[in-house]
Amino acid sequence: MFIQVIQGKVSDEAGLNRCLDKWERELMPGAVGYLGTTAGMADNGMFVALARFESADAAKKNSERPEQSAWWAEMERCFAGDVTFMDFTQVRPWLSGGSDDAGFVQVMEGRSPDAKRMHDLMQQAGDRIHEARPEIIGGLMAEAGDGRYVDAIYFRSEGEARAGERMEIPDDMQNMMQEEQKLMGEVSYFDLHHPKLVSAK
Repeated sequence: MFIQVIQGKVSDEAGLNRCLDKWERELMPGAVGYLGTTAGMADNGMFVALARFESADAAKKNSERPEQSAWWAEMERCFAGDVTFMDFTQVRPWLSGGSDDAGFVQVMEGRSPDAKRMHDLMQQAGDRIHEARPEIIGGLMAEAGDGRYVDAIYFRSEGEARAGERMEIPDDMQNMMQEEQKLMGEVSYFDLHHPKLVSAK
């Protein structure tokens, strides 16, 4: 799997939503290798989207379609300033992976001294975390190969997620979680309160 992260400050949210609906309705059927998208608005007016493809090549072919270029020209006008694109070539699911049934998604972006080790720790702790916090459906963990990473965690609801954040970590997991926290480095959090979740049909 390949993930491209698109983000930028939004100036026209209604226009942006119209463009997203148009892409799903008119362009998605012809997007070969497209798997799905997790997108939404964060509290600071930042739009974040994780577009999933079977491969980087499939994503490139999609971006080269004339209809995609025309659509993006319209979509780009909904942003105030530059839009950034980040490619993540190493992607693995966590627990049950991403889910279109999620009511809340938290996206974390950062740079780690060892992103693979950090994600290995998340995998090792996955079952125990899910046992303690059943509101977590799963997630996607992606690495760019240069220390940059993006993680998306899918929750049943935001209320349950906030309640779960207050739970204490079991003693036997403390060391593992402390190492994971150090490896996360400086993190940017994007809470998608009303995520738009699309999977290829």
